[in-house]
Amino acid sequence: MAAMKVRLAYTCALLCLVTSVALPAPALADDADLKKQVEQANSAFMASFNSMDVSGLAAMYATGAIVVDFAGARTDIAQYFEDSFKTGLHRAETTVDQVWPLGPDTALGLGKYRVTGQSRVGSPIDAAGRWTATYVREGGKWKIRMHSVIPELLSSHGR
Repeated sequence: MAAMKVRLAYTCALLCLVTSVALPAPALADDADLKKQVEQANSAFMASFNSMDVSGLAAMYATGAIVVDFAGARTDIAQYFEDSFKTGLHRAETTVDQVWPLGPDTALGLGKYRVTGQSRVGSPIDAAGRWTATYVREGGKWKIRMHSVIPELLSSHGR
């Protein structure tokens, strides 16, 4: 049971990583402009996640995208989100802390997430941590190529 809760928490965390969604394609004026675009995408991601819109979430990912969580890497993005919602995740809150351009069509993002919900047996789910994402421009939009979720350390680790 505890292992299932941990798996759910990590899955939730990964979902929030997705924070970064399809970003508008205009040329980036500077780092601040890029961060604004990622923040807008983050808002769109949370709206899709919180309405449990699997197709909307999947559309935010680039062709061949990958998500990485405690259980490993997955490329079946729509199924990943379907599974997450089935485990009881219902709400995501994310922030965009930093964004770095890597070139005209590639960027990195970093932020925090918190996902909540209720497990199949009725116990609350509440997981938090950090996310990272690599964005690429595809079809005129910024999309997530790879994202990872790093769970928050528990208070027993000195936090």
